[in-house]
Amino acid sequence: HPRHYPLGTLAEDVRAQARTLADDGPVHLLGHSMGGLIARAAVLRGPDPFASLTLLSSGPGRLGPSSRWKVRVLRAGIPALGQRGMWRLWHPRPEHSEVGTFMFRRWMLSSPGQLRATGRLLLREPDRVEQLAATGLPVHVVSGERDGAWPVAWMDEMAARLRAHRSVIPGAEHSPNVERPRATAEALVDFWARLTPRR
Repeated sequence: HPRHYPLGTLAEDVRAQARTLADDGPVHLLGHSMGGLIARAAVLRGPDPFASLTLLSSGPGRLGPSSRWKVRVLRAGIPALGQRGMWRLWHPRPEHSEVGTFMFRRWMLSSPGQLRATGRLLLREPDRVEQLAATGLPVHVVSGERDGAWPVAWMDEMAARLRAHRSVIPGAEHSPNVERPRATAEALVDFWARLTPRR
């Protein structure tokens, strides 16, 4: 059921894992897309044990207007069509690439309640940029040149409000880590290297 996946519970899961990893040194937290909203919630519960937060293709709050209707259809369609039926509706032509196969497998292995809870979060999460800025944690905002979930201009503005480091990956869209992995990795490592004391 969607009530079993509240944002606070997901954020506490992130914090528990981070505390375990923190024994080996500072934890640089990265969240992609909705994962960025979860990562932000984890930081807002207390910036320790995090050394930084990277928001990858993730916006200041709920999705941009052009994406909201898709999520509303998804939330209504899963109970009626099932997960396989909704996948076929969104992907009428099968994609046999490694990424396409991974995405389909992940979709089918997710519980319907979790998928609907994700949709609710993406439609309702408020702008919490000011609260994040108040933590003082170093933030990196990364995106492609285009993004179908949140307008790139929203991410530019969010970075300015956070006084965050900003990276735009040329030739990438919503998943720069897949579309331009080398350039994305270089941007991430450059940011983390600035925050890591030299030995």
